[in-house]
Amino acid sequence: MSSTADSGKVYHRSCTGPALQTVQQHIHDQDITLFASCFCPFVQRVWAALEYLQIPYKVSSSNEVDPYQKPQELLNVSPKGLVPALMLNAFDPPRALNESTVILDFLEDIATKSTHRSLLPPSSDPYAKALVRLQSDHINRTLVPAFYRYLQAQDPDAQIAGGKEFHAAIQSLVELFERAEREVGGTGLWVEGGDLGWADVVVGPWIFRATNVLKHYRGFETPRGGKFEAWLGRLFEDPAFKRTCSSEELYLDSYERYAFNRPNTSQVANAINSGRGLP
Repeated sequence: MSSTADSGKVYHRSCTGPALQTVQQHIHDQDITLFASCFCPFVQRVWAALEYLQIPYKVSSSNEVDPYQKPQELLNVSPKGLVPALMLNAFDPPRALNESTVILDFLEDIATKSTHRSLLPPSSDPYAKALVRLQSDHINRTLVPAFYRYLQAQDPDAQIAGGKEFHAAIQSLVELFERAEREVGGTGLWVEGGDLGWADVVVGPWIFRATNVLKHYRGFETPRGGKFEAWLGRLFEDPAFKRTCSSEELYLDSYERYAFNRPNTSQVANAINSGRGLP
C-alpha cells in the first residue's frame, strides 16, 4: 500500500539519462518524425522499436511535445492529442499515424524492406508469430489496464486487490512465454541469447515502471523465479530498450499524479476511473 503523501510533483517535459542522449542523436530531419512524451509507456514501445529496427527518425521539436497541452502540431498528426504519433514526411503532403500498436505494425513492415530487421518470428513460422500475437493480446487487454487500476487505487483494500490482479497478469504472461518455449523454442528475450522481440517491446515499458513507480508508490515486488528474473535482466540491459529509459526520478515525479489519482490526470486515467476501455 502507498505510504507517501501527494507532494504535488508535476510531470517532466524532457528526457533524462540515456533517453536524453538518444533524443540528442535524433534532432535532424528524417522521413519519420516521432511525436513523443518522456514518461509515456506507449511512446516507449514505439521508440524502442525504432531503435531496435534501426529505422532513421527525428524526435519532434528536438525533444518532445507536451501531450497535456496538446499543441496544434500534435493534433495535426493525432486527433485525440495522444502520443505516440508519427509524421511521415516522405509523402507530399506529409501523412500521419497514431496508436502504438498500429505504429509498431507499420515500422515492422518498413524494416522488412529496408533494414531487414524484425521483432517477430520469421514468416516461415506462422505458428510462432501467432503465439507472439497471443502474448501481445494479453498484454494489451489485461496487463496494461491492471497496471493502471493498481496504481490509481486509493482504498487500501483496492490496492491489495490491484496488486494481486497485476501480479496475476504478469504470471499469465510468463505462462504464455513458457508455452512458446515448449512449442517453438521460445520467443524474444525470454530465450537466453535471443533478440528483443515484439512482446518484449509491447510489455517492457510497464514492467520497467513496475520496478520503480509501483515499487515506490505501492510497495510492489516483481515475481520471483529464475527464468523471469533472467528475462527481466536481459530486457533492461537490451541496448535498444535501455536507450529509451530516463532516470528513476523522472518516472516517480511524473507518475505521482496517477498514484494519488488526481482529477483529469490523463485520458488513460479517466478511462480507468470510469471503467471504460483505454483510449
